[in-house]
Amino acid sequence: MKWFFAFLFTAVISTGLSAQKFAYVDIDKILNSMNEYQAAQTELDNIASKWKQEIAQEYDKIKGMYNKYQAEQVLLSEDAKKQREEEITQKEKEVRDLQKQKFGTDGALFQKRQELVKPIQEKVYNAIEKYAGEKGYDFIFDKGTAGIVFSGAKFDLTDDIVKALQR
Repeated sequence: MKWFFAFLFTAVISTGLSAQKFAYVDIDKILNSMNEYQAAQTELDNIASKWKQEIAQEYDKIKGMYNKYQAEQVLLSEDAKKQREEEITQKEKEVRDLQKQKFGTDGALFQKRQELVKPIQEKVYNAIEKYAGEKGYDFIFDKGTAGIVFSGAKFDLTDDIVKALQR
């Protein structure tokens, strides 16, 4: 008789809980399969390459300035030496600032990436969300980052935790 109650309890519990559906996707593979993403990446690579070349040329100029200074140093007065050193230091600062402007965290390359890639990523995420809704998935993870790409709203406990913290 015990096994009957155990069976009945298990049957009631398992029918009361609906199984959640999980899946994963490889966002990188999806993006790399899209021609528009590849075109955006090529454009970004070309821009970055051009800017790297410009910065390298500026560093070459600085190296030339320094070599010339080293060669002429014995002939220069103290004031002239100091002036040249300041010119070289100023030029180095300008090039570092240019590098930061182009490649910094909020630099031109980052902004260009946002402009070109973000709409493509949103297109992919919208497709995943639509697919999840149609197929009844509760969670979809990204294989590469192991982050959640889609989750059903009923599983979001954020507001409950905020309320619990405010008590």
